[in-house]
Amino acid sequence: MNLRDQVMRGGFFLVLRQGLGVSVGFVGMVLLTRAIGPLAYGQYAAALAIYTYLWGLAQMGLNVYLVRRPGEISDKDYEAAFSLLLVMSGIGVLLGFLSIPLLKPWMRMEDFGPIAAALMIGLPVQLLTTVPMARFERALDYQRVAWIEMSGRLMCYFVALPLAWLGFGVWAPVGGWWSEQLTVCVGTYWVSKFRPRLRWDRELVKEMIRYGLGYSGSAWIRQLNNLVNPLLVGRYLGAEAVGFVALAIRLVEGLGFAMMATWRLSMSALARVQEDRVRLTNAISEGMRLQLLALGPMLVVFAWISPWALPVFFGKRWDPVIGIFPFVAFYYMGNAIFNLHSSALYVLKHNSEVAVVNLLNVMLMAGGTFLLVPRMGLEGYGWALAMTLLSCGAGHYFAVRHIGRPDYRLAAVWFAAMALALFYAQLGWWTCGGLVVALCWPGTLRELRRYVGEFKKLRGGGRAAAVAEKP
Repeated sequence: MNLRDQVMRGGFFLVLRQGLGVSVGFVGMVLLTRAIGPLAYGQYAAALAIYTYLWGLAQMGLNVYLVRRPGEISDKDYEAAFSLLLVMSGIGVLLGFLSIPLLKPWMRMEDFGPIAAALMIGLPVQLLTTVPMARFERALDYQRVAWIEMSGRLMCYFVALPLAWLGFGVWAPVGGWWSEQLTVCVGTYWVSKFRPRLRWDRELVKEMIRYGLGYSGSAWIRQLNNLVNPLLVGRYLGAEAVGFVALAIRLVEGLGFAMMATWRLSMSALARVQEDRVRLTNAISEGMRLQLLALGPMLVVFAWISPWALPVFFGKRWDPVIGIFPFVAFYYMGNAIFNLHSSALYVLKHNSEVAVVNLLNVMLMAGGTFLLVPRMGLEGYGWALAMTLLSCGAGHYFAVRHIGRPDYRLAAVWFAAMALALFYAQLGWWTCGGLVVALCWPGTLRELRRYVGEFKKLRGGGRAAAVAEKP
């Protein structure tokens, strides 16, 4: 099976998993958030954001190292990575517990300490899933990844919803999170048949740490954005506001499941064409159009229906999400155009340039939130999100310098039209006129016809291959 077929097959199962996950997650999220309310959900979201950042630190970029490393990877390599992650998980748990007393006075959230501690204990469980999961992703075996992750998500709500209905409040999502991590961990080891042994190869561990620091340094900077909501929005507006922002982000990420799947595939796929700069540039140009097409229409439709859909599904307590959703959607759409730039720069080992872009992004978001939220409330956070897209200019500069000049023309037309339509509730229905212009744009119909043709060709090729394989 060639690279294109591998990527498309892997992408199909990954998108299928994401789609099923969105369906299950939406129903589960509606029931859970209605049961526990914004305050409890905000407390959980704040603690989870702190934990997730610590998990990213402790992972050291080893998942990307294992997926991207050229040549064959032996069991010795996987065992060394497992041993290093075991050490990092112990250090991470220690740092997590030491950070809780420092964060509590700043965040001013009731029960933050016990909630964060309950999550910190689970760090080794999630971290040690990295090695067997990397084995699947290296082989582009996303079919197994899809079903394992889907099983974990089902288990999460199977546990969390009864706890919520029984009145456990914030501890319902905590219990669901624990059940999901245990299910995924057991599932990956069971299916992969990976049986870890402790192995400490000093030279190999040095290589892993050297790469991990190079990759993770830029990733750690970018992930600081995830702390802006609990640390700044939470401090100035309280746990309920953290819950509103967290729900808006969950909705956008859920609706953008196809975009998330294509980004996840990008590191494996781009690594295989990294020697050909023309193919790499073309892949970025087409990838950003596909990601925008996969994400934008769904976000626009949800922005249109959210004024009546959110109160019906989530309850009147969640009405502030209606105002913040378009800003979050605008931010994610902008990143859909530029996130493959960072993926390609990572593949080419220009990690320092990605770090510069990420630092600008964090400075704009944190600075904007610090200045605007105390004066404008949640809307100030929305404007801070919009400001962060200015950092994409640096991403373009580095991509042109090291790879080539991507073609933004059609993507820019689509982005402008869909971004304007997101704010119809604030600006009026006239904003939707841009969608008509984008649809009638000369390149749009041509590009859509090409995608349809490629899809039919792929389906036909898949059927022919299936017939040829029959004895």
